[in-house]
Amino acid sequence: MSLHEHPVRSGFRAELERGPLLLSGALGTELQRRGVATPLPLWAADALRTAPDVVRRIHADYVRAGAQIVTANTFRVDRITLAHAGLAAQTRELNRLAVRLAREGVAQAAPSHAVFVAGSIAPVADCYEPAAVPDDGTLVAEHGVRVGHLVAAGATLALVETMSTLREARAALGACRAGNLPALVSFVCGSDGRLLSGESLSDAAAGVEDLEPLAVLVNCCSPEDATRGLEVLLATTGLPAGVYANGRGRPDAEQGWVFRGGTRRRAYVRTARQWLAMGARLIGGCCGTDPRYIRALRKALD
Repeated sequence: MSLHEHPVRSGFRAELERGPLLLSGALGTELQRRGVATPLPLWAADALRTAPDVVRRIHADYVRAGAQIVTANTFRVDRITLAHAGLAAQTRELNRLAVRLAREGVAQAAPSHAVFVAGSIAPVADCYEPAAVPDDGTLVAEHGVRVGHLVAAGATLALVETMSTLREARAALGACRAGNLPALVSFVCGSDGRLLSGESLSDAAAGVEDLEPLAVLVNCCSPEDATRGLEVLLATTGLPAGVYANGRGRPDAEQGWVFRGGTRRRAYVRTARQWLAMGARLIGGCCGTDPRYIRALRKALD
């Protein structure tokens, strides 16, 4: 079966024709908000071992709130990160568990609408340090392994997210293409509307079109920065464009996230209405958002 014939691609497009799609909100910061420890470097991945019931419940809560795309807890379930905790041998097992918990959460919520289960594919190194992106050979190898694990685990599609360089985004999407796993791709931008690498978002969007992602998005930034990014995407690419920005709080080098500052729910939803008016085809929430944000976004969509 070729990539063009993949039933998930046709199903995804059919859902988009009915209206904009709603992604789930944060997982890592939501675990933290619910009192689950998320120690670095594993962050949310640690909860697969310590609090799987909470992970499952969070997925179910997002589906009940109206999410149509649920992101499995695989953001840091890669062999390099797990090796730091002596868990590299469990990489495949933990990916399977993460996808299973997402699927069980969907089943628990018993939605009347279609729900896609996406496996998260994060940068191999650090989301916010473009200089830390490894060489091309390492990117191809590591993302190839990650896609293989997600396919084996039964993920519906991949969410290549928080990409700070075009080079790594292409490597991850290339792995998805080779593994016949449909994928969305999302970049993280600064206040200047550029990728953290300094590359223009317009070049990045144009630079992935040949790999045929289902959509191109911006994530893990302030709603204001996301709005600027969305403007660029809409002016640059014919692919569906989307946004999922940060809510309440901010990144923290020691804890991963602290719930101080940021954007509260009502302000976030006001901005999301602007995204929809601009032409966004996918919206959702990143760090600091929770099921209440997604429920409010569902109301805005409806």
